[in-house]
Amino acid sequence: MSRSSWKGPFVDGYLFKKAETSRKSGRNEVIKIWSRRSTILPQFVGLTFGVHNGRKHIPVSVNEEMVGYKFGEFSPTRTFRGHQADKKARRS
Repeated sequence: MSRSSWKGPFVDGYLFKKAETSRKSGRNEVIKIWSRRSTILPQFVGLTFGVHNGRKHIPVSVNEEMVGYKFGEFSPTRTFRGHQADKKARRS
């Protein structure tokens, strides 16, 4: 179930403050965040966020197509190493 439209998109308060200070400073540095549940807003376009995936921060450069998605969608948490059946087939 999605969030009600009358509530608006969810963004953690600290994340919005960090983005505003980064935009005012003019430096293009990576903003480290842990909030994967926050929605990407139009104010974040052009900034680079380091989204935590449980182990490290993955840099995500925000563009116009990403508005409305969540930060967690661009930072995968699991690494796919292939199917075990593929390795058995190669040996024989």
